[in-house]
Amino acid sequence: MKLGINGLGRIGKLSLWHHVSRKHFSGIVANIGREVGRSLEDLAAMLEKDSTYGRLGTYLYGHKSPRVIEELNNEKGTMLVNGVPVTILRTSRNPKDIAWHENGVKLVVDTTGVFTDPTTDPDAEKGALRGHMQAGAEKVILSAPFKIKSKGLEMPADAITTVMGINEEMYDAGRHAVVSAASCTTTCLSYMIKPLIERIGADKILSASMVTVHAATGSQQVLDRLPKTGATDMRKNRSIQNNIILTTTGAAKALALVIPEMATIGFMAESVRIPTTTGSLIILVVNLQDELETPIKRDAINAIYREYASHNGYLKFSNEQNVSSDIIGLPAAAAVIEGTETHTRTANIQVNLSKVRADSLKPGADPILNVPVTQAVVYGWYDNELGSYTNMLGDLTVHISEGML
Repeated sequence: MKLGINGLGRIGKLSLWHHVSRKHFSGIVANIGREVGRSLEDLAAMLEKDSTYGRLGTYLYGHKSPRVIEELNNEKGTMLVNGVPVTILRTSRNPKDIAWHENGVKLVVDTTGVFTDPTTDPDAEKGALRGHMQAGAEKVILSAPFKIKSKGLEMPADAITTVMGINEEMYDAGRHAVVSAASCTTTCLSYMIKPLIERIGADKILSASMVTVHAATGSQQVLDRLPKTGATDMRKNRSIQNNIILTTTGAAKALALVIPEMATIGFMAESVRIPTTTGSLIILVVNLQDELETPIKRDAINAIYREYASHNGYLKFSNEQNVSSDIIGLPAAAAVIEGTETHTRTANIQVNLSKVRADSLKPGADPILNVPVTQAVVYGWYDNELGSYTNMLGDLTVHISEGML
């Protein structure tokens, strides 16, 4: 079975690295829809070298590795990468025009970040995610959250958002044709929230919030530049090399698609971009309704994550006092809980019952209630490119492909 990859940006390129290492697919067909440099040799050099992760050969075999890209044929657009046949398509950028059928591709991973709306007609002038299926694919995996642009439209019945190890069992091979692998932040966040829901219960989580301290992405600017016409956020055009930049994240919305219990919890998500190439951090704050005599302490929170990590390999628990570079490339670690920095604080919150709806009060009730609330702060590292997101995307891709054989 061949795998199609649309786009060779950060996630597309690293997905190719993942799959030529894994060798689950008999071949890879990657579409870029244009020429790169002067010849296929220039593209091969881009695939072989990476400023963040080093050389492909070193990633695969260590520092003594020979070159692993061979047998380049510029006319056919073919090469061998670690022994895996790779074909590069360079003519069409609209998904419906990509030669998936001609190349025997039934499963496509779209990593462009452009085609994110599962409701867009496949014949749309500017292209659509479903265009891949019109071009011959049977299933499409999106390496980003779904974004429905038209208000009032609901998620199609054949579309689902999935994070490996969290809700992949909700994927139905006979029903779902369009699959979102959520985002790197949602993936990490789901592994920080799910253990708490399973052990403490969603009904005891009063509210939660998170901030992701996130590495730079390809959409940001190296130097300041003028914004596009109609742009509303001037910060997106400022240099990421010189600034900490406040931005937004759709993690809260996507999380509810992966963990339905989140719909009952008040949740906010914020994002800050920083000048690093990869390696990000989520700071999760959870307010828990506690017990009067036995409040939840730091050791109890860490024990929950330690136990969960013992049976789910995508979650790691650490007491090593990490910095961001320590988790770069860490294989398939959705989140690395920084156990040394878990904190809790319990206090009695006084509730003035005169501010509460009258129909919720019992006759003769004390006008003041003391409610024990524990605030827990948990830190979770994640390699937002190869180590966490791309490796888990690769696992999801293989999981879906096995249901297609």
